[in-house]
Amino acid sequence: MRQITDTVLMVRPTQFRLNEETAVNNYYQDREFDKEIKNITANNRAQEEFDAFAKALQDHGVEVVIFNDDDKYDTPDSIFPNNWLSTHADGTAVLYPMFAENRRMERRPEILDALEQKGFKIETIMDYTAAENEGYFLEGTGCLLLDRVNKKAYCSISPRADEELLIEFCEDFEYTPVIFTAYQTVGEARLPIYHTNVMMALGESYAVICLDAIDSKAEMKNVVKHLKDSGKEIITITERQVESFAGNMMQLVNKNGEKLLIMSDQAYQSLTQAQIMKLERYNKILHPDIKTIETLGGGSVRCMMAEVFLPRS
Repeated sequence: MRQITDTVLMVRPTQFRLNEETAVNNYYQDREFDKEIKNITANNRAQEEFDAFAKALQDHGVEVVIFNDDDKYDTPDSIFPNNWLSTHADGTAVLYPMFAENRRMERRPEILDALEQKGFKIETIMDYTAAENEGYFLEGTGCLLLDRVNKKAYCSISPRADEELLIEFCEDFEYTPVIFTAYQTVGEARLPIYHTNVMMALGESYAVICLDAIDSKAEMKNVVKHLKDSGKEIITITERQVESFAGNMMQLVNKNGEKLLIMSDQAYQSLTQAQIMKLERYNKILHPDIKTIETLGGGSVRCMMAEVFLPRS
Protein backbone atom coordinates (compact mmCIF):
# COMPACT_ATOMS: atom_id res chain seq x y z
CA MET A 1 0.00 0.00 0.00
CA ARG A 2 1.38 3.40 -1.02
CA GLN A 3 0.74 6.70 0.74
CA ILE A 4 1.97 8.87 -2.13
CA THR A 5 1.68 8.60 -5.88
CA ASP A 6 3.59 9.67 -8.99
CA THR A 7 0.44 10.54 -10.98
CA VAL A 8 -2.21 13.24 -10.57
CA LEU A 9 -5.34 14.23 -12.47
CA MET A 10 -5.80 17.95 -13.12
CA VAL A 11 -8.67 19.79 -14.85
CA ARG A 12 -7.80 22.86 -16.92
CA PRO A 13 -10.52 25.48 -16.44
CA THR A 14 -12.54 27.35 -19.05
CA GLN A 15 -14.96 29.27 -16.79
CA PHE A 16 -12.95 29.93 -13.63
CA ARG A 17 -14.32 32.71 -11.42
CA LEU A 18 -15.42 33.30 -7.84
CA ASN A 19 -18.21 30.78 -7.20
CA GLU A 20 -21.00 32.47 -5.25
CA GLU A 21 -22.47 29.09 -4.27
CA THR A 22 -19.33 28.03 -2.41
CA ALA A 23 -18.53 31.46 -0.92
CA VAL A 24 -21.28 31.03 1.69
CA ASN A 25 -18.96 28.84 3.81
CA ASN A 26 -15.56 29.15 2.14
CA TYR A 27 -14.21 32.24 3.88
CA TYR A 28 -10.97 32.17 1.89
CA GLN A 29 -12.67 33.45 -1.28
CA ASP A 30 -12.02 37.19 -1.69
CA ARG A 31 -15.17 39.04 -2.79
CA GLU A 32 -13.36 42.40 -2.89
CA PHE A 33 -10.81 41.08 -5.38
CA ASP A 34 -13.71 39.61 -7.34
CA LYS A 35 -15.18 43.10 -7.77
CA GLU A 36 -11.91 44.33 -9.28
CA ILE A 37 -11.40 41.58 -11.85
CA LYS A 38 -13.57 40.56 -14.81
CA ASN A 39 -14.45 36.89 -15.17
CA ILE A 40 -12.66 36.51 -18.51
CA THR A 41 -9.50 38.01 -16.97
CA ALA A 42 -9.82 35.70 -13.98
CA ASN A 43 -10.13 32.65 -16.22
CA ASN A 44 -7.19 33.68 -18.40
CA ARG A 45 -4.99 34.21 -15.33
CA ALA A 46 -6.13 30.90 -13.85
CA GLN A 47 -5.24 29.10 -17.09
CA GLU A 48 -1.78 30.67 -17.07
CA GLU A 49 -1.23 29.63 -13.44
CA PHE A 50 -2.59 26.15 -14.15
CA ASP A 51 -0.33 25.65 -17.19
CA ALA A 52 2.80 26.78 -15.33
CA PHE A 53 1.95 24.55 -12.36
CA ALA A 54 1.24 21.46 -14.48
CA LYS A 55 4.48 22.01 -16.44
CA ALA A 56 6.49 22.34 -13.21
CA LEU A 57 5.11 18.98 -12.05
CA GLN A 58 5.91 17.35 -15.40
CA ASP A 59 9.40 18.88 -15.46
CA HIS A 60 10.02 17.26 -12.08
CA GLY A 61 8.99 13.80 -13.26
CA VAL A 62 5.37 13.66 -12.07
CA GLU A 63 2.81 12.24 -14.52
CA VAL A 64 -0.04 14.71 -15.00
CA VAL A 65 -3.27 13.58 -16.67
CA ILE A 66 -4.86 16.82 -17.91
CA PHE A 67 -8.56 17.01 -18.75
CA ASN A 68 -9.58 20.19 -20.57
CA ASP A 69 -12.87 21.51 -19.26
CA ASP A 70 -15.33 22.95 -21.78
CA ASP A 71 -18.42 25.17 -21.86
CA LYS A 72 -20.88 22.26 -21.59
CA TYR A 73 -21.79 23.18 -18.00
CA ASP A 74 -21.31 26.21 -15.74
CA THR A 75 -18.43 24.85 -13.67
CA PRO A 76 -16.37 27.70 -12.14
CA ASP A 77 -14.64 25.32 -9.69
CA SER A 78 -13.80 22.46 -12.07
CA ILE A 79 -10.12 23.20 -11.39
CA PHE A 80 -10.57 21.41 -8.00
CA PRO A 81 -11.30 17.76 -8.94
CA ASN A 82 -10.17 16.27 -5.63
CA ASN A 83 -13.52 17.20 -4.08
CA TRP A 84 -15.60 14.82 -6.19
CA LEU A 85 -13.17 11.99 -7.01
CA SER A 86 -10.72 9.73 -5.24
CA THR A 87 -9.05 6.64 -6.68
CA HIS A 88 -7.70 3.58 -4.93
CA ALA A 89 -5.14 0.85 -5.52
CA ASP A 90 -7.79 -1.89 -5.87
CA GLY A 91 -9.21 -0.17 -8.97
CA THR A 92 -12.03 1.68 -7.17
CA ALA A 93 -13.05 5.21 -8.15
CA VAL A 94 -15.18 7.02 -5.57
CA LEU A 95 -17.71 9.74 -6.43
CA TYR A 96 -18.60 12.13 -3.61
CA PRO A 97 -21.65 14.31 -2.79
CA MET A 98 -21.02 18.02 -3.24
CA PHE A 99 -22.42 20.97 -1.26
CA ALA A 100 -22.77 23.46 -4.16
CA GLU A 101 -25.25 22.49 -6.87
CA ASN A 102 -23.10 23.91 -9.66
CA ARG A 103 -20.17 21.79 -8.50
CA ARG A 104 -22.11 18.55 -9.00
CA MET A 105 -21.77 18.99 -12.76
CA GLU A 106 -17.99 18.58 -12.40
CA ARG A 107 -18.51 14.82 -12.01
CA ARG A 108 -18.13 13.74 -15.61
CA PRO A 109 -17.76 10.20 -16.96
CA GLU A 110 -15.46 11.61 -19.65
CA ILE A 111 -12.87 12.29 -16.94
CA LEU A 112 -12.92 8.65 -15.83
CA ASP A 113 -12.68 7.68 -19.51
CA ALA A 114 -9.60 9.92 -19.83
CA LEU A 115 -7.91 8.01 -17.00
CA GLU A 116 -8.69 4.68 -18.67
CA GLN A 117 -7.37 5.99 -21.98
CA LYS A 118 -4.10 6.75 -20.18
CA GLY A 119 -3.84 3.08 -19.22
CA PHE A 120 -5.41 3.07 -15.75
CA LYS A 121 -7.89 0.40 -14.76
CA ILE A 122 -11.19 1.25 -13.04
CA GLU A 123 -12.78 -1.94 -11.72
CA THR A 124 -15.49 -0.48 -9.48
CA ILE A 125 -17.25 2.86 -9.01
CA MET A 126 -18.40 3.60 -5.46
CA ASP A 127 -21.04 6.31 -5.64
CA TYR A 128 -22.10 8.27 -2.54
CA THR A 129 -23.76 11.09 -4.49
CA ALA A 130 -27.37 10.13 -3.63
CA ALA A 131 -26.71 11.73 -0.23
CA GLU A 132 -27.04 15.13 -1.95
CA ASN A 133 -30.80 14.54 -2.20
CA GLU A 134 -30.97 14.39 1.61
CA GLY A 135 -28.69 17.40 2.10
CA TYR A 136 -25.61 15.46 3.27
CA PHE A 137 -22.16 16.01 1.82
CA LEU A 138 -18.63 14.62 1.96
CA GLU A 139 -16.34 16.46 -0.43
CA GLY A 140 -13.72 13.89 -1.27
CA THR A 141 -10.12 14.33 -0.22
CA GLY A 142 -10.91 17.92 0.62
CA CYS A 143 -12.69 16.52 3.68
CA LEU A 144 -11.01 13.12 4.00
CA LEU A 145 -7.30 13.01 4.73
CA LEU A 146 -6.53 9.38 4.04
CA ASP A 147 -3.63 7.66 5.74
CA ARG A 148 -3.72 4.83 3.22
CA VAL A 149 -0.97 2.79 4.88
CA ASN A 150 -2.43 2.87 8.40
CA LYS A 151 -6.06 2.88 7.17
CA LYS A 152 -7.11 6.04 9.00
CA ALA A 153 -9.37 8.80 7.71
CA TYR A 154 -8.89 12.19 9.37
CA CYS A 155 -11.93 14.43 8.92
CA SER A 156 -12.96 17.82 10.25
CA ILE A 157 -16.76 18.01 10.46
CA SER A 158 -18.30 20.97 8.61
CA PRO A 159 -21.30 21.77 6.38
CA ARG A 160 -19.36 19.90 3.67
CA ALA A 161 -18.33 16.89 5.75
CA ASP A 162 -21.13 14.85 7.31
CA GLU A 163 -20.12 12.55 10.16
CA GLU A 164 -22.49 9.71 9.25
CA LEU A 165 -21.26 9.71 5.63
CA LEU A 166 -17.67 9.69 6.87
CA ILE A 167 -18.43 6.63 9.01
CA GLU A 168 -20.16 4.94 6.06
CA PHE A 169 -17.05 5.55 3.92
CA CYS A 170 -14.81 4.15 6.69
CA GLU A 171 -16.96 1.02 7.03
CA ASP A 172 -16.91 0.46 3.26
CA PHE A 173 -13.13 0.92 2.96
CA GLU A 174 -12.15 -0.44 6.40
CA TYR A 175 -10.62 2.81 7.65
CA THR A 176 -10.60 4.07 11.24
CA PRO A 177 -12.31 7.49 11.43
CA VAL A 178 -10.42 10.24 13.29
CA ILE A 179 -13.09 12.89 13.79
CA PHE A 180 -12.70 16.49 14.98
CA THR A 181 -13.81 20.01 14.14
CA ALA A 182 -11.33 22.65 12.99
CA TYR A 183 -12.28 26.31 13.25
CA GLN A 184 -11.21 29.65 11.86
CA THR A 185 -11.95 33.13 13.13
CA VAL A 186 -14.39 35.02 10.90
CA GLY A 187 -15.10 38.47 12.32
CA GLU A 188 -15.87 37.82 15.97
CA ALA A 189 -16.98 34.20 15.43
CA ARG A 190 -15.24 30.82 15.40
CA LEU A 191 -16.69 28.98 12.38
CA PRO A 192 -15.87 25.50 11.01
CA ILE A 193 -13.14 25.37 8.35
CA TYR A 194 -14.86 24.09 5.22
CA HIS A 195 -12.27 21.42 4.26
CA THR A 196 -9.84 19.42 6.39
CA ASN A 197 -7.09 19.75 3.77
CA VAL A 198 -6.92 23.51 4.34
CA MET A 199 -5.45 22.98 7.83
CA MET A 200 -3.76 19.57 7.51
CA ALA A 201 -1.59 17.56 5.12
CA LEU A 202 -0.34 13.99 5.40
CA GLY A 203 2.98 12.82 4.03
CA GLU A 204 4.56 9.39 4.28
CA SER A 205 6.45 10.16 7.48
CA TYR A 206 5.04 13.47 8.68
CA ALA A 207 1.88 15.50 9.11
CA VAL A 208 1.56 19.26 8.69
CA ILE A 209 -1.29 20.47 10.89
CA CYS A 210 -2.71 23.56 12.60
CA LEU A 211 -3.47 22.20 16.07
CA ASP A 212 -4.62 25.67 17.18
CA ALA A 213 -7.61 25.31 14.85
CA ILE A 214 -8.96 22.36 16.87
CA ASP A 215 -10.69 24.13 19.77
CA SER A 216 -11.56 20.94 21.67
CA LYS A 217 -8.57 19.81 23.72
CA ALA A 218 -9.85 16.21 23.73
CA GLU A 219 -10.21 16.14 19.94
CA MET A 220 -6.78 17.72 19.48
CA LYS A 221 -5.14 15.15 21.78
CA ASN A 222 -6.88 12.32 19.92
CA VAL A 223 -5.59 13.56 16.55
CA VAL A 224 -2.05 13.90 17.93
CA LYS A 225 -2.21 10.39 19.41
CA HIS A 226 -3.31 8.86 16.10
CA LEU A 227 -0.57 10.68 14.19
CA LYS A 228 2.13 9.66 16.66
CA ASP A 229 0.88 6.06 16.82
CA SER A 230 1.24 5.99 13.02
CA GLY A 231 4.85 7.17 13.23
CA LYS A 232 4.28 10.65 11.81
CA GLU A 233 6.43 13.61 12.79
CA ILE A 234 4.01 16.45 13.60
CA ILE A 235 4.99 19.77 12.00
CA THR A 236 2.69 22.50 13.30
CA ILE A 237 1.55 25.61 11.45
CA THR A 238 -0.31 28.67 12.74
CA GLU A 239 -3.81 29.90 11.95
CA ARG A 240 -2.24 32.82 10.09
CA GLN A 241 -0.29 30.35 7.93
CA VAL A 242 -3.50 28.41 7.26
CA GLU A 243 -4.93 31.65 5.84
CA SER A 244 -2.00 31.56 3.37
CA PHE A 245 -2.90 27.94 2.44
CA ALA A 246 0.10 26.45 4.22
CA GLY A 247 -2.03 23.45 5.21
CA ASN A 248 -2.98 22.75 1.60
CA MET A 249 0.12 20.76 0.63
CA MET A 250 0.61 17.37 -0.99
CA GLN A 251 3.57 15.00 -1.08
CA LEU A 252 4.24 13.19 -4.36
CA VAL A 253 6.99 10.95 -5.70
CA ASN A 254 8.42 11.30 -9.21
CA LYS A 255 9.41 8.63 -11.73
CA ASN A 256 12.92 8.48 -10.26
CA GLY A 257 11.67 7.87 -6.73
CA GLU A 258 12.45 11.43 -5.59
CA LYS A 259 9.92 12.79 -3.12
CA LEU A 260 8.38 16.20 -3.71
CA LEU A 261 6.23 18.41 -1.52
CA ILE A 262 3.87 20.67 -3.46
CA MET A 263 2.56 23.91 -1.94
CA SER A 264 1.74 27.33 -3.35
CA ASP A 265 4.22 30.19 -3.36
CA GLN A 266 1.97 32.08 -0.93
CA ALA A 267 2.10 29.11 1.45
CA TYR A 268 5.87 28.80 1.07
CA GLN A 269 6.42 32.50 1.80
CA SER A 270 4.36 32.19 5.00
CA LEU A 271 6.56 29.45 6.47
CA THR A 272 9.45 30.04 8.85
CA GLN A 273 12.95 28.90 7.99
CA ALA A 274 12.70 26.27 10.74
CA GLN A 275 9.51 24.83 9.22
CA ILE A 276 11.06 24.77 5.74
CA MET A 277 14.15 22.98 7.07
CA LYS A 278 11.99 20.31 8.73
CA LEU A 279 10.05 19.72 5.52
CA GLU A 280 13.16 19.67 3.34
CA ARG A 281 14.52 16.77 5.39
CA TYR A 282 11.79 14.67 3.79
CA ASN A 283 11.43 16.10 0.30
CA LYS A 284 12.22 18.81 -2.20
CA ILE A 285 9.67 21.65 -2.13
CA LEU A 286 7.91 22.93 -5.28
CA HIS A 287 5.94 26.15 -4.79
CA PRO A 288 4.17 27.49 -7.92
CA ASP A 289 2.46 30.88 -7.84
CA ILE A 290 -1.32 30.39 -8.15
CA LYS A 291 -2.45 33.62 -6.49
CA THR A 292 -5.53 34.19 -8.69
CA ILE A 293 -6.78 30.64 -8.16
CA GLU A 294 -6.30 30.92 -4.40
CA THR A 295 -7.85 34.37 -4.09
CA LEU A 296 -11.02 33.70 -6.08
CA GLY A 297 -11.31 29.91 -5.73
CA GLY A 298 -10.53 29.72 -2.02
CA GLY A 299 -8.45 26.58 -2.63
CA SER A 300 -4.81 25.87 -3.37
CA VAL A 301 -2.50 23.33 -5.01
CA ARG A 302 -3.65 20.25 -3.15
CA CYS A 303 -7.27 20.92 -4.24
CA MET A 304 -6.12 21.07 -7.88
CA MET A 305 -4.66 17.55 -7.85
CA ALA A 306 -6.69 14.37 -7.62
CA GLU A 307 -4.20 11.62 -6.81
CA VAL A 308 -4.24 8.61 -9.13
CA PHE A 309 -3.66 5.33 -7.28
CA LEU A 310 -5.41 3.10 -9.85
CA PRO A 311 -3.60 0.03 -11.17
CA ARG A 312 -2.35 0.19 -14.74
CA SER A 313 -3.96 -1.99 -17.37
